[in-house]
Amino acid sequence: MNDPRVASIHVGKIAPLGPDGVPSGFVKNNVSRQVTVTPLGIIGDEQADLRVHGGPDKAVYAYALAHYAAWRREYPQHANLLVSGGLGENLSIEGMSEAELCVGDVHGIGTALLQVCQPRQPCFKFALRFNDNQMPKAMIRSGRAGWYYRVLEPGIISPADRVVLRARPNPEFPFPRLVDLITHHNATLAEWRQMNGMQGLALDWQRRAAEVLGRQPKTE
Repeated sequence: MNDPRVASIHVGKIAPLGPDGVPSGFVKNNVSRQVTVTPLGIIGDEQADLRVHGGPDKAVYAYALAHYAAWRREYPQHANLLVSGGLGENLSIEGMSEAELCVGDVHGIGTALLQVCQPRQPCFKFALRFNDNQMPKAMIRSGRAGWYYRVLEPGIISPADRVVLRARPNPEFPFPRLVDLITHHNATLAEWRQMNGMQGLALDWQRRAAEVLGRQPKTE
């Protein structure tokens, strides 16, 4: 890691999105002050559909600031929206991307302690934001999904705070591999066994691993 830091912080309120006015908290506003992070996210940040957004395993969404240059090259028609915070992240991170992460990494940011638990899987609201049905598919193909944090210890985060690796419980399971297997459904049985009960992995993926393993034939 190259001394990664919080480049900017973003929060959003529920507002109509797209031509049909679908309620969404996708659009975020930059805040130049410190924010309070709780187990359910940044105070003041809202999610419209709590069935698929928010919650402990999607408390804080982080995105690599460096990815925006590639997005602007690929989608110049959306360049004005493809800036820090434009993809709906809470934390734009400078000096770090998915390539430097392992599942379950624990990061100290400000006075908060956060744990990397899963990648983003974009929904239809991503397409509504850009009026472009190709954007969600492009995020999946590119691997530039960003990552969700679980909050282990609430605290205060400020712009320019350093992102400090505090623990790496799963050094053998790089985060890009999790992104790949979720995208391509190509997890091996050994990987499912690793994910079953893996420290730090989102509980939904731990449950899926348990279900897969439960369907395996019993051996003598």
